[in-house]
Amino acid sequence: MTTAKRLVADTDALNALGKQLRGSGGTVKDGVLEVQGDHCDRIIAELESRGFKPKRAGG
Repeated sequence: MTTAKRLVADTDALNALGKQLRGSGGTVKDGVLEVQGDHCDRIIAELESRGFKPKRAGG
């Protein structure tokens, strides 16, 4: 599972971003984007291209 937390965006924008990033499956709940599988590099690259400053955490 890949998660993106503390994204500064309103609910509609976060849901739209989630739909674009999910790909193979996932959800947005309580402000946390969850994507099934190990997609950390892809998610980080996409968030950076959208002006976010993501940091990798965990293993």
